[in-house]
Amino acid sequence: MSTAADPSAPRKRGRPRTAPDQSETRARLIRAGLAHLTERGYGATGVDDILRAAGVPKGSFYHHFGSKAAFGSALIAAYDSYFITVLDSAFDQTDLAPLDRLRAFTRRAEDGMARHGFRRGCLIGNLGQEMPTLPDSFRAELEQVLSGWQARTAACLAQAPGDLPRALDAAQLADLFWTGWEGAVLRARMVQGPAPLRAFAGSFFALTQGDSPQGRTR
Repeated sequence: MSTAADPSAPRKRGRPRTAPDQSETRARLIRAGLAHLTERGYGATGVDDILRAAGVPKGSFYHHFGSKAAFGSALIAAYDSYFITVLDSAFDQTDLAPLDRLRAFTRRAEDGMARHGFRRGCLIGNLGQEMPTLPDSFRAELEQVLSGWQARTAACLAQAPGDLPRALDAAQLADLFWTGWEGAVLRARMVQGPAPLRAFAGSFFALTQGDSPQGRTR
C-alpha cells in the first residue's frame, strides 16, 4: 500500500543524457507500473499505458520484461522490496513498545494513502482482488509477499509477549492484522477517506489490550 515513502514517485535527475541507460529505463518502467497498478489495477492497465507514462519505446519494455506477466512479477518483487523498508523503519524503532511500532506503521500508511487522495492502494491487495483473471503464477508470489510481511509483524509483536492477549500469540495477531488491514485499505479506496483504516486500527489495538496484563490495568 502507499505509505509515507512512494515507490512510484519520480526521482531527481542529474545531468541530462542523450539516452537513458538500461538500468534507468527499467526503473522508469517499474515506477510507471507501480503508479498505474496501485491505482487502476492489472487488468485495466495496458502495456501502452506504461510506455506512455515512462516515455520509453515498446522495444525497451520487451527487452527488459518479455511479457506483461513478467512485468507484473517484477512489480510484485519491487513493491515487496520497497514495503519491507517501510515496515522495518517502523519496527526498528526500539524506543517504542512493539505495539506502538505497529501503530506508527498504520499512521504512516494512512498518510501515504492521503497523499494520493486515497486513490492508490496496496499493490499486493489489488492484485489479490484480481486473482481469478491473473496469471496463475502470481498466486504463489503474492502469498509469499504477504507471508513475509506477516512474519516481520509477528517478530515485532513477539518482543513483548506480556503485552498481548493470552488467547492469541504474536503469529495469530499478525495474521489477523494483515487480513484486516488489507480489507481496510480496500475500503479506504472505495470511500476515498481514512475512516476504514482508523476503524480497523482502533478495533485491532483494543483487542490487543483486552485481556493482557497491560490492558487490565488501564
